[in-house]
Amino acid sequence: MSGTIEFQFDILTQGLLNETSDRRDDIFRGVRLEMEVQLESGEFTQFINRVKDRAQRRTPASEQFNALMTLVFPNGDRPRVLIEDLSFGSLPIAVGGRDEYVTVRVEAESSEGRFI
Repeated sequence: MSGTIEFQFDILTQGLLNETSDRRDDIFRGVRLEMEVQLESGEFTQFINRVKDRAQRRTPASEQFNALMTLVFPNGDRPRVLIEDLSFGSLPIAVGGRDEYVTVRVEAESSEGRFI
């Protein structure tokens, strides 16, 4: 598995006539998760069905998908990132040749993410 977590921020700039420099502010826009997973069994199909059922409102709205990623550094630090209540984009499944794993690319976003 390989992945990327992106904490999304925007910088707002506003210039006022009576001031000599622009004012700046930042806004947190949420967290984006991208990962590629090599599948070893068909269990991932159950996950896709659950994501699809939630998107089609076939399950309770309280059902959430959360992700927890541990970052491992050479000095021994192991911070974890918790991303709560993910919303998913497309889930493409790639089937390569005989000598390649079946892979799925996961793209998801959330309004909340933090280091724990």
